[in-house]
Amino acid sequence: MKTALLVKMSSLGDVVHALPAVSDAALHGWQFDWVVEEAFADIPARHHAVRQVLPIAWRRWRRALWRYRGEMREFRRSLKAGSYDVVLDSQGLLKSAAVVRLAEGDATAGFDRDSAREPLASRSYEQAFNVPRRQHAIDRQRQLFAAALGYEPGGALRFGLEMPATDAPGKVCVFLHGTTWESKHYPEALWLDLAECAGRDGYQVAVTWGDDAERQRAELLAEQGGAQIWPRGTLGELTQRLIGADLVVGVDSGLTHLAAALGVPTVGLYGSTDAVLTGCRGTAAIALAADFACAPCLQKRCSFEGEVVGNRYGLIRPACYATLNADTVWHHAMERVRARRFLHL
Repeated sequence: MKTALLVKMSSLGDVVHALPAVSDAALHGWQFDWVVEEAFADIPARHHAVRQVLPIAWRRWRRALWRYRGEMREFRRSLKAGSYDVVLDSQGLLKSAAVVRLAEGDATAGFDRDSAREPLASRSYEQAFNVPRRQHAIDRQRQLFAAALGYEPGGALRFGLEMPATDAPGKVCVFLHGTTWESKHYPEALWLDLAECAGRDGYQVAVTWGDDAERQRAELLAEQGGAQIWPRGTLGELTQRLIGADLVVGVDSGLTHLAAALGVPTVGLYGSTDAVLTGCRGTAAIALAADFACAPCLQKRCSFEGEVVGNRYGLIRPACYATLNADTVWHHAMERVRARRFLHL
């Protein structure tokens, strides 16, 4: 069995995007130790080809490096304790390249300067590979792994996270409304419309939250849309809840990618970001892209200054999401549910 140290630290969506490449490599006799941000450690730990997870707390450490120097020394010792055939950086950032330099391996590999997100990172690898940018992130990961680990890319898409569903009362549709960029937020007026569609078809809407702003939106959806607010928990706890859901509708976020990877019927909503490059993928997933003149703009804030439409709940901002109205989204959601049932017949 050949061993590799994989450096893919964050974000959650990026971690999910690397899973099919790990599955590919496992078929060719590779197993992995995986360096990942501590908050996301539960996800790679669920993959059968991951022997050990090495959590890194860079997001926390960077706020006060001196305070956490003991933890950083311990992390470095854990890197030095392993010996690998290949140390593979599939992140392509200076911070991930720094981890590669600390690790012990017969060879180091990653993206070349034309392929890495931060070109200088490529100087840290003995072997640097060109992987064209204008393709989906999952495809780029699979091609990099194949080039670095010595096999031909291809085959079925396997995330390696499929697990038995838990029993859940009734039919549950989860709204994953939280995300980072302001421009990625599906408007509250449309979430409320969508909750009506779900209710008409007998679904109980559940909503998640992670910070105060998301909590306020969750409370709005509970008060006006009848949604149930899930308690804030660990990523592992939330993963288990998602496995038991009948349907997920979410914005471009790590949790939406995770739901799709788990095989849950999932509809991803894309306005400012590019569904071609980072759309959610899975056996029962679909990524819906806004059909709007300036979409995808790839801007964190919407700068559209034209006419904005609305519904009885309010105005629709960002305006591009008006092309992904509740009826359209729910139609695709029900198609995903039916497709999953057909696959399991």
